[in-house]
Amino acid sequence: MIKLIMNGEIYAPDYLGRKDILITDGRIAAVSDHIPTDGLSQYVEVIDASEKYIIPGLIDGHVHITGGGGEGSFKTRTPELQLSDCIKGGITTVVGVLGTDGSARTMSNLIAKAKGLTEEGITCFCVSGNYHVPVKTLTGSVETDIMFIQEVIGAGEIAISDHRSSQPSKEEISRLASEARIGGLLSGKGGAVIVHVGDGEEKLALIEEIAATTDIPLQQFITTHINRTYDLLEAGIAFAKNGGFIDFTTSSIREEHDLSSSRALKKMLEAEVPIEQISFTSDGQGSLPKFNEKGEFVGLGVGKVTSLFAEVRKAIINEGVPIGTAIKVATSNPADMLKFSQKGRISEGKDADMVFLNKADLTIESVLAKGSFLMKNKSPLVKGTFE
Repeated sequence: MIKLIMNGEIYAPDYLGRKDILITDGRIAAVSDHIPTDGLSQYVEVIDASEKYIIPGLIDGHVHITGGGGEGSFKTRTPELQLSDCIKGGITTVVGVLGTDGSARTMSNLIAKAKGLTEEGITCFCVSGNYHVPVKTLTGSVETDIMFIQEVIGAGEIAISDHRSSQPSKEEISRLASEARIGGLLSGKGGAVIVHVGDGEEKLALIEEIAATTDIPLQQFITTHINRTYDLLEAGIAFAKNGGFIDFTTSSIREEHDLSSSRALKKMLEAEVPIEQISFTSDGQGSLPKFNEKGEFVGLGVGKVTSLFAEVRKAIINEGVPIGTAIKVATSNPADMLKFSQKGRISEGKDADMVFLNKADLTIESVLAKGSFLMKNKSPLVKGTFE
């Protein structure tokens, strides 16, 4: 059905003011000051959004859709992502990743789950590989995974500066990034390499060295977990000012550092880092392991995709970041970093992925994905197949 959303106050993510939005065939057909309904009412579902902010559907670029974990043995493997969690969190596009475990968690399983989530109503992509180099792929190489598997849009998450990584060399990461870049160029995809950055003293040095000594651009990499420590945050500021992409994890906050993504964003902006260099991701369904000073496993939590919008909202309410700036880290910025041309913005021709927010408290009220309501007035309309 054709939908006409009237009188919503639009952050696209830039502020557009009060507009009408016409949706046809799952895409945005028009955004205008006024779209008349004369003669169309019997064919069009009209939605009054006069008391709502409307923002693009959120993009979560780092989710363990098939579950993660296992660092505390088999019983600590975390469960798969459920569609309803995405809906509650206003997430309409997801990128699935593997993690520490590339043996029991496989690429075929990851791609199958991505296809399933897309069939259930959102858009789901994934990346090829896991923490370790050489990576385990579906077709035998990252390049051909990206070229011939529709859902695969890059590589990762590759771990550096972490005791759980394979301690990769500059040459190994450079070769992987080259494969991802070429696969992206040949298939019209982004070919980004998602890099997990741990507690190690080298921090981002390996990626900086690759960009300085090879022809691979810094923007080929998206470095994540940069709010892990204050030292890493400082390194991330310099990295982003040099043109690199940095990503804050919303579901894992170390109490001893108090570095929530919302607070880290404020610090980045105060340091005059361009907002376009920054994204938020949830690390949803990933394990949140705790290790003691000897590197021994002592406990485990599970990341939640709903933390993504929660931290965007905190950035606005608690840290005073303007709405149009804050929502970029989960809409237009990841769309640009990952080269999702149809996502992340409210404009003509884009996919009709939108979130309605209550103006009074900025809570999520309704969610549309590809032109269909998945939640309306805080009541979910769709669940996962086995929920």
